[in-house]
Amino acid sequence: MTIPFPVRIQAAFVRGAYALPEGLRRAIAGKPVVRDGQTLALDAQLILKLQRLSKASLVMPGGVASSRVAMEYARHLVGGPVLRSVAARAVGIPQEQGELAATLYTPDGLAEGSGLLVFLHGGGWVVGSRASHDHVARFLAQRAHVRVLSVEYRLAPEHVFPAAAEDALAAFDYAHAKAADLGADPERIAVGGDSAGGNLAAVAAQAAVRRGGPAPVFQLLLYPATDASVRRPSRELFADGFFLTSADMDWFADRYAPELADRADPRLSPLLAEDLTGLPPAYIGTAGFDPLRDEGEAYARALREAGVEVRLSRQPDLIHGYANYIGVGHRFREATAEAAEALRKALGGAA
Repeated sequence: MTIPFPVRIQAAFVRGAYALPEGLRRAIAGKPVVRDGQTLALDAQLILKLQRLSKASLVMPGGVASSRVAMEYARHLVGGPVLRSVAARAVGIPQEQGELAATLYTPDGLAEGSGLLVFLHGGGWVVGSRASHDHVARFLAQRAHVRVLSVEYRLAPEHVFPAAAEDALAAFDYAHAKAADLGADPERIAVGGDSAGGNLAAVAAQAAVRRGGPAPVFQLLLYPATDASVRRPSRELFADGFFLTSADMDWFADRYAPELADRADPRLSPLLAEDLTGLPPAYIGTAGFDPLRDEGEAYARALREAGVEVRLSRQPDLIHGYANYIGVGHRFREATAEAAEALRKALGGAA
């Protein structure tokens, strides 16, 4: 993708803002924000201020098309330099509905037979792509010392529920069946993703376990959507002003699952599954200032009650989407590096 000149200017401005002394960054961001007993990190407060100044949002006035374009360009603003120490090659995943495009990321020097993460990008099942999350996939591959297969699942509203969920399971099945071709160990394959991608990873893990046969050995769920049927307190506490808004969530849900009855289906709301026993261990990262916080943490509790090994890590000072901002703020990188370390330990990547 050719980066438009205005985007390059904006990227330089963002980098310049984060390079300023702390006092000047605080002056730009404003007074500390405290809510629900949590104080918003300066890194997070600054990016929110810059987004407001640029009128950036997840759902743009032009609708689906303009929102997708905005998501694609966002990584050039906040993703940081491309990690050239991680190689990338295109992969095609065949399935009945047509081939899914994917990218296989391999860190330099990684031996054959490594662990592999099937990664599903965020974006409310409507926006986002392998390209928009290229920096996240490379970061996880490098820090966890594993291969990452980032999948271009079908998006709504062109493909409504359960299309994305079907693609997520198909991607895991492909990774397991073709592990040798991908340079991976079929017994060390995890599923993971951020936001809607975390939702799809959780759904794929449930589906794989319930049918019997090959299943993921680990789940990496970053601020996942887990229950579209109710509104929990964090949805009201952080309904506006922290990038992902309650109105955005409605907009995404209306496009992915326009039939209200589908929102209680475990393939969209994995928290509502009748049986959570036997699922693979999970790392669940939540953000303190996130409307999705409470449902992600409710899923962690439900998994524990079902006997599943879970590490729940709330980043109390961060916002939804923190993995996307690793190129600008220390706190964003720190939180995402913690998730990568959990993945490394789960899949046996080199220290």
